[in-house]
Amino acid sequence: MEERKREPGRRGYLIRCVFAVLLWRVASAQLRYSISEEVNEGAVVGNIARDLGLDKNTLKDRKYRIVSSNVDPLFYVNPNDGILYVSRKIDREEVCAQSSACVINVKTVLETPLEVHYVTVEVLDINDHTPSFQENETILEISESVLPGTRFQLKAARDQDSGQFSVQQYKLSNNDHFRLQVRDKGDDGKIPSLVIQKSLDRETARIHSLILTALDGGKPPQSGNMNILINVLDVNDNAPFFTKDEYSVTLNENVPVGTTVIQVNATDLDDGTNGNVVYSFSKSVNQNTLNLFYINPITGELTVKGLIDYEEKDKYEIEIQASDKGFAPLTTEKSINIKIVDVNDNAPEIEVTSFSSSIPEDSRPGTTVALISVNDLDSGLNGKVICSIGKDVPFALTPSLQDKMFSLVTKSPLDREKKVKYELTITAKDTGQPPLSSEKIISVVVSDVNDNSPEFSLSPYAFYVTEGNVPGASVFSVKASDNDENENALISYHIFRDGIEDNKVTSFLNINSENGEIFALKSFDFETLKTFQFQVVASDSGTPSLSSNVTVKVFILDQNDNAPVILYPLSSNGSAEGVEEIPRNFNAGHLVTKVRAYDADIGYNGWLLFSLQQVTDHSLFGLDRYTGQIRTLRSFTETDEAEHKLVILVKDNGNVSLSATATVIVKLVEPKEAFAASDVKSAAKDDEDNNVTFYLMITLGSVSVLFLVSIIVLIAMQCSKSTDYTSKYLPETNYDGTLCHSIQYRSGEKRYMLVGPRMSIGSTIVPGSHANTLVLPDRRKASEEVSHIGLKSTVFH
Repeated sequence: MEERKREPGRRGYLIRCVFAVLLWRVASAQLRYSISEEVNEGAVVGNIARDLGLDKNTLKDRKYRIVSSNVDPLFYVNPNDGILYVSRKIDREEVCAQSSACVINVKTVLETPLEVHYVTVEVLDINDHTPSFQENETILEISESVLPGTRFQLKAARDQDSGQFSVQQYKLSNNDHFRLQVRDKGDDGKIPSLVIQKSLDRETARIHSLILTALDGGKPPQSGNMNILINVLDVNDNAPFFTKDEYSVTLNENVPVGTTVIQVNATDLDDGTNGNVVYSFSKSVNQNTLNLFYINPITGELTVKGLIDYEEKDKYEIEIQASDKGFAPLTTEKSINIKIVDVNDNAPEIEVTSFSSSIPEDSRPGTTVALISVNDLDSGLNGKVICSIGKDVPFALTPSLQDKMFSLVTKSPLDREKKVKYELTITAKDTGQPPLSSEKIISVVVSDVNDNSPEFSLSPYAFYVTEGNVPGASVFSVKASDNDENENALISYHIFRDGIEDNKVTSFLNINSENGEIFALKSFDFETLKTFQFQVVASDSGTPSLSSNVTVKVFILDQNDNAPVILYPLSSNGSAEGVEEIPRNFNAGHLVTKVRAYDADIGYNGWLLFSLQQVTDHSLFGLDRYTGQIRTLRSFTETDEAEHKLVILVKDNGNVSLSATATVIVKLVEPKEAFAASDVKSAAKDDEDNNVTFYLMITLGSVSVLFLVSIIVLIAMQCSKSTDYTSKYLPETNYDGTLCHSIQYRSGEKRYMLVGPRMSIGSTIVPGSHANTLVLPDRRKASEEVSHIGLKSTVFH
């Protein structure tokens, strides 16, 4: 049995311990200081940090401060040293009125973790007010028949100071007929009364003039005077008396003005005017009571004159007096005790004592956002408050150990990218009938954490760059976005360089780390590089930083940057000039010679056209526009000159054409001389032709290798990239071995096509051949001329 009895006791002890620990987390200490009123601004009240055992670093880190709803608080605390100071001069009479003890509660808060410390400051009174009477002079009319010992109550003096500095005593000027009697009425102070100690004789003295002096308890005391003028009246020797010894009544607060509280009745045994009774308030009743109640002087009915508020005062003791209408009225006093009954007329008040306006989105459920206190000035069930919050929010209210305190905590994970700000409506509702409620809206901002990686707008990127770009100029740019904000969304870019041989081209690229704009440090050449790819990395500035990368594919577009090169005729000094000797007996259509040229560009930029720029006789020679063959147009006559100069212009087919010229000197000789010269010339040119053929074979092999490498690279890219980016070779159906190809690039709605022959040394273009015919418009002519160009590979002899 003893063990069973001890078990509940131990449990209770443990519960009390847990309760004490939790209470310590919310309000860990309560300090009390005292300070005199009227001290200067900045006066030290007390060292809170020292008394709580807190160091300066803790004060700064945990944001120690005072929580107050007052616009002009009386105190402030220095967060650096924890000393409590006076914000402005304190007038005790203004702050606490006539209260015996002036106590001000100050609420201070430490964050992370949250601690509330209550500091009580008692404002001590100083003797800074003198006693004063409502009137400088009062007149009393006293019948000469009044017996010694009769008391006449006087208006008390008021001193705004409290305690020992309030009115402590009264003094009456020296006289033979009156003495002073003082009654202590508690909250109403000391009430002086004039007592007759010797019968009055109107015939001896009709008027008595006295001075009443009120003194406070200061050292030295301060004082105030009131003149008392007493008129002695003739006989009225019966005072009114009340029918009841005690009057008590209850009254609901907020009753309408004019409501009857109670009716008193008094009678006077005298006759005539000396027996007519008039009711009034005693002179000891303060002005606040006079503003709330009214007594009918004829009927004695006490009615409500102002608003009765239980929260201001829950009971009243009103002294009334009944006076007759005799020449020297007699007065009898009686107290009415009124008890005020509370009704539910005050809505709850919500106060946020500590509030974190911003909370990280990665906060765990149960994180405290704010401490909320509710208060209802009503009592009983009318003052009991229930606090609630909306349902569709990731927050909840949990009751605290302290009465009428609640904690606003998170109840589920937060995501700033879904919702940045919450407007929380806190509802406080009392249990009165009918219940009253109030609401308070709290704005909670969800702060960002770095939980989103940058995302590129495209993946992969494909860019087309024309060769011959300006070194150092911007060629293209990439763009990434981050759903986070501020530093977590601040993106920087860099090119991923892995040092692999194939990616050495990235060493000639640079990227603006702020906007993703990419610059080429050198000019690209289509003839040496047609395509490449690299990776760009986007990193945010969060901690830790998050990043993502994207593949950038670059295609180089050809432009007309190579002028035609004359391969034949070519003199020994390197100039494009040659001499041809032909017999005079050549008929029309005979081949005189052929001008051969080469252009390193491809497509239209590499297609060459020949024209006669200068000729001595237009009727003798003709030039094939596409092959460069020079033929006779007619037979020679005796009158024709023996030497003719032909200047041939060779132009490519680019938008801005590039050209070269060759000069052919045609000499007419007799047939025998022509054959002899031909043998000598053939022997002289044998070695030269062998050298040209050797170089031609090297050039043709190099071009073929480059062509095959391009095919392999483009096929590999076609396999690795998405369907949005295609590149393929389009060979002619009747391909016969001529170095002719086309490259087609497609990106979305954009299509790029490069088409044309790669001319080799010794290649000829024969008109009329349709083995590999490609129809192209001549862009340099206004007419719609269509050229049928047959491409055929021949051997140079």
